[in-house]
Amino acid sequence: MGWPGMDLPGELSLRKENRSECKWKQPSRIYPLATFEDAEKGSGGKILPMKRILFFSFTFLLIVTACNQQYATPTLAPVPTLFVTDTPAPPTSTPLPEFTPTSFPSMKLQRGINMGDMLEAPNEGDWGLTVQEEYFDLIKEVGFDFVRLPVNWKAHTTRTGQDDGDMGYTIEPDFFARVDEVVDGALKRNLSVIIDFHHYEDLMADPNLNQFWFLWKQIAEHYRDYPSQVLFELANEPHGQMTAALWNKYIIAGMEAVRETNPTRDVIIGPVQWNAYDWVTTLDIPDDPHVIVTFHYYEPFSFTHQGAEWVEGSTLWLSTSWGESEEHKRILTQHFDLVADWAQRHNVRILLGEFGAYSKAPQESRIRWTEFVRSEAERHGFAWAYWEFASGFGVYDPEAKVWREELIKALIP
Repeated sequence: MGWPGMDLPGELSLRKENRSECKWKQPSRIYPLATFEDAEKGSGGKILPMKRILFFSFTFLLIVTACNQQYATPTLAPVPTLFVTDTPAPPTSTPLPEFTPTSFPSMKLQRGINMGDMLEAPNEGDWGLTVQEEYFDLIKEVGFDFVRLPVNWKAHTTRTGQDDGDMGYTIEPDFFARVDEVVDGALKRNLSVIIDFHHYEDLMADPNLNQFWFLWKQIAEHYRDYPSQVLFELANEPHGQMTAALWNKYIIAGMEAVRETNPTRDVIIGPVQWNAYDWVTTLDIPDDPHVIVTFHYYEPFSFTHQGAEWVEGSTLWLSTSWGESEEHKRILTQHFDLVADWAQRHNVRILLGEFGAYSKAPQESRIRWTEFVRSEAERHGFAWAYWEFASGFGVYDPEAKVWREELIKALIP
């Protein structure tokens, strides 16, 4: 029989119906029951009782055998497991089972690029880059399907109230208009856009829940009529005074602000400690099918940030290489296994929202690391966004107006 609500396959239904007719279906070489008396007369009426018994027994066995051969009950295939248990995987020194994209709910994002150092600067252009509409043509043509747009919303607010600052900050209309231009430029090329609240340093140094809620209420209301290709990211890399327990409360507040006007828009959340991979387990995931969890990956930091001018002591790391040892790859894979195992148990989609190696790293190692991170992300079923487009980690040279060939091939073979 079938499972509740499940139609039986055509062949199975037919056989089930014909089973009731089995007792009437007889092989042509066996006498029908109506001719047994004639058969007896044909022998001169001299069939002895014992012979008659044997004749009936033999006939009955042949009928039953033929019936069973033609209408044997089919064997149902095992029902596949639809849900994974929430039992944590035991610690092990061997790699966890391979995770594939089918392990998670469907993800419309696949390969993305961060538009870094543009709208995340205090003012667009302060850090040497502005968003050019032609960039979206290049990004689409080379094979990316989404952009992550870091936006410094807090730097473009006006204090409008005389209160304690909780709800006295209004996002400037001119800045909203500029962000709209950028978002629309991406959407015209059929690129999805993640609007990421970047460099919210006030929140990290002195958390203010009401202010956070009010700013997201404005952003959500502004984009309420935009297509589902626009996604929200509540905050980039929570850190400082934003502890894991406190951040979980802010997630609830941020989700409430968004859901008032955007009930089904995808919202991205990441853990504290700068979106560290091993802090995803501290997240309290909302019971919401439109949530994506993100993490950032820059391990080993002494390799990816060697020579970075904003990192104290990073010049001591110059010439650090990566990938000559299989141990390097094994460690990276274990880190991704941890995230994938957690995500599979919680049935949540994963976005590797940032990864990249600074341009001062040895080029061969940089390419090797980038390619391996990208391939492992895809193998584990993660969407990914490379950091970043055209600055210190950039895959595109804005002066020569060309892709950095080895790096782009590492990302999109």
